[in-house]
Amino acid sequence: MPNRSIVETSNAPAAIGTYSQAVKVNNTVYLSGQIPLDPATMTLVEGDFAAQAHQVFKNITAVCEAAGGSIQQVVKLNIYLTDLSNFPVVNEVMAQYFDEPYPARAAIGISQLPKEALIEADGILVV
Repeated sequence: MPNRSIVETSNAPAAIGTYSQAVKVNNTVYLSGQIPLDPATMTLVEGDFAAQAHQVFKNITAVCEAAGGSIQQVVKLNIYLTDLSNFPVVNEVMAQYFDEPYPARAAIGISQLPKEALIEADGILVV
């Protein structure tokens, strides 16, 4: 039987549905999607797309740390964008949080996200 535990931190937004911030199974952590919510207020951060992207990566960083790892240990990242023209901004912001070699990644255009967010990201972390 695998060693399974739930990862929770107040440094990232609390779950707004029937899910956990992350689930750790042995040395693999499955990160739930993070939208650009400020964990203190549970509201979308103010500002442009770049501000939202930064908040998403701050939230992911907090969950990775709560799982005993770091954002540098993310091996797979999925990014969901309501406007694919923001793709270059994602690359600029992501480069401020990740060092090379970068994780495997998908960037997917979608029509809508919770709370009218412009970006969401989830991933897999190995600690």
